[in-house]
Order: sequence, then structure tokens, then C-alpha cells
Amino acid sequence: MKNSTLLLSGAFALLAAAGPAVAASSDWATSEGGRVRLVTSGLPDANGNLQGALDIQLKPGWKTYWRDPGDSGVPPQLDVSASTNVSGAEMSFPAPQRHDDGYGQWSGYSHSVALPISFTVPSPGKKTTVAADVFLGVCETICIPLQARLTVDPATDPDNADDAKTLKAALAALPADAGDAFGAKQLSATHESVTIEATVPGDPAAADLFVAGDDDYMLGPPTRETKDGKLLFTVPILDRPSSTPTGGGLHYTLTGSTGAVRGLLPYP
Repeated sequence: MKNSTLLLSGAFALLAAAGPAVAASSDWATSEGGRVRLVTSGLPDANGNLQGALDIQLKPGWKTYWRDPGDSGVPPQLDVSASTNVSGAEMSFPAPQRHDDGYGQWSGYSHSVALPISFTVPSPGKKTTVAADVFLGVCETICIPLQARLTVDPATDPDNADDAKTLKAALAALPADAGDAFGAKQLSATHESVTIEATVPGDPAAADLFVAGDDDYMLGPPTRETKDGKLLFTVPILDRPSSTPTGGGLHYTLTGSTGAVRGLLPYP
């Protein structure tokens, strides 16, 4: 979305605070374009992993962003620093769709979506309250930010069948792990771009590649070509950190006619 269409003033933002933590799913926080809640299911395991999902229900015609929306817009943001006995949270993302609003391309969802979250609980046997400050861009012809504090007590109703169903569906919608028969690999990189070879089952014309500009990388939409029988995507690097990060890599999702996979690419 064009930067100027994202309305950030307090007059348009919704700041919603859920009530006291009384259930394993939060109250709904609503905005003009939809509503959002936080769901957990079960209790933390022995390693301190607690599973949950950010349940985003959109009204018809509204959209929200992927983990990297492109050169404008805001990705979903989650801050759990106000929680009790929660030291971190990692969101996962279903495969997005590519959108062009006339101002530029961006990646996101034109339908309701649930984003799985893995919470880190340092002391699994102790009282745990998740207080998550959420920030989303919810867009129709303009984008209206939705801000909310969503609060849950996972131990209150850990065996709730509806919560378990929501989380199961969210996890099932995630891309599979990439492999040799369906995946991507970096072929070359310069300061300005990175070239990636994609291998997809089915029709190559149906393939698309989404790469997230994590860790101070800013990436543009890819261009594609077929060369010597290989499907190649060239991703422009619009901005980058002063030094190449060590460890990890850039998250990617590769979609095709048979589904989607996810993986990591080396930092260019």
C-alpha cells in the first residue's frame, strides 16, 4: 500500500485493552475492517513452549499484511513484554498472496487468517499470563491500524475444544518445510540484488517467491525468468545492514500449483 494511505493518527487507530485474564482466549478487539483475538491451547510443555495463534477475522474486501508487506505498510507486530512468565514469542505465517494496488506490490492476505505463535515460558510450572500488545495494518482503500492489548490465562481452560480447533487449523495452513523437490536456493548475490533458483512441482508458471527483508534488509518485489530450464527469481536489495549478519538467514515462502513451502536463504 502507498505510504500515505496508512493512517497512523490516534483519530483512526483503535486501542483496545482486553479485560482481566479469565480464559485461554482473549476478548475480540474490533476495528472498522475486522477483529482480532489471541488464542492459546494446552499448557506449556517441559521445554517451556506454549502454542497459540493470532486469530484475524477480516470483513469482505479488507486485507492485512504478511511478515514483509513490501516497501510500504506494516507487518503484524507482537510485544509480550507486559506478560508474566513469558520471555518471547515467535509468529509463523501462512503463504501470502501478491497484491498490486496501483501504487506498488505488497504481500498479504485478502481473507481471514490465523497466525500461529510459539510463546517461550521460562518456568513452565509457574503462573503464566500472556499480555500481548498487537499492531496490525487492516486495509481496504486505505489502511487503518488496529492496536490492542490481548490478555489470556492459558491455564484457565487449556482443553477448550474450540481453541484447539482454531490452533490446529492455523498450524495446518502453514507451508511445509522446503526440500530438494520443492524449494529455493541462492545462486548469486551482489550489493544490489540476489538471484534465487526455485524448484517447484507442477506448473512453473504458477510459482511465486516471497522473501522477507529481515534484519535491516529491505527487498523489492522479484522479477522472474526461465533460463536453461531453470526458474529464476531476482530480488532487488533496496537497503541492507552495514555488515552481513551471521547465522540465520532470510525467510522465504515459495508457492506453486501444489501448495507452498518455507525455508531460509543465506544473507546476501
